[in-house]
Amino acid sequence: MIRSVAPYSSEPVELVVDTVAVLPADSVWIDLVFPTNEEEAFIEAAIGFSVPTRDEMAEIEPSSTLYTSGDAIYLTANIVTGADAGEPESCPITFVLTPSHLITVRYCDPKPFRAFIAHAARQHDLCPDPPLTLIHLLDAIVDRLADMLQDVGAEMDAISKATFRRSKTSGDRITNNALTVLLTRIGKSQDVVSKARDSAVSLARLLSFLSFALKNDADDPREHIKSLSRDVTSLTDHATYLGGNVTFLLDAALGLINIEQNAIIKIFSVAAVIFMPPTLVASIYGMNFEHMPELKWLYGYPYAVGVMILSAILPYTFFKRQGWL
Repeated sequence: MIRSVAPYSSEPVELVVDTVAVLPADSVWIDLVFPTNEEEAFIEAAIGFSVPTRDEMAEIEPSSTLYTSGDAIYLTANIVTGADAGEPESCPITFVLTPSHLITVRYCDPKPFRAFIAHAARQHDLCPDPPLTLIHLLDAIVDRLADMLQDVGAEMDAISKATFRRSKTSGDRITNNALTVLLTRIGKSQDVVSKARDSAVSLARLLSFLSFALKNDADDPREHIKSLSRDVTSLTDHATYLGGNVTFLLDAALGLINIEQNAIIKIFSVAAVIFMPPTLVASIYGMNFEHMPELKWLYGYPYAVGVMILSAILPYTFFKRQGWL
């Protein structure tokens, strides 16, 4: 799909590639969403610059994702998508900045793009020319990344509270189901944090290269780029901090699991020790020797049962006083 956004337009124009298709003359931003080969060829013929393929966008070398070709600047960054649905994914998106157009190539639909298109329809000064359109779009992406990390921070605070500040009515022990849910929440938080940090690092490289590659003109946007770079650096540091918190919470959760396992093993160990003396008494009086003093004793049976009960109570009382139960 091809969307064309022009200054002071209320809605983006969706182009259908056919024999009579023409790119609007006033278009500033051309958004290629899941483009076909025909759509890529149409845009390349219309703007006079090549459009990277999906395989080229997936390259990880900086020389393959950040470069200039003629008057065009090619920028590729990893953007997080699907975090709201609980299935975050890292999607490479390419920005091609030419003297007359901004072309975005993407095979996903991140929330910042949808929000920016809606805002551009109401606030017409967001897309006055290609460089400022790119900067405003990157600003929306950075804002969304900050909101994402803020949500993860709130989720981690909730996880920490559920782990370490359980109410007295809930008891000291945590159930297996609660531990499973806890580990799942920690895993989801780690997934978002890792992808958000990767996105912040790639955006930092993109902004650094963009500031270097832009030509000087009257409306030099480098100050805005520097501000965005500072924001991205702060987000990278915050993502690193959240990553450390996730590691701590994971270690704490694993420690709780070990405590629960040790408690179970301790119960079985204490039970074994408690029942060992009664078992010994029962074994002694279960022997089939002919000459045993208590065999014909009138009170032999209650005596043996009493000794067994007493031998079980004494270890239990001792363990209880020691605080082992």
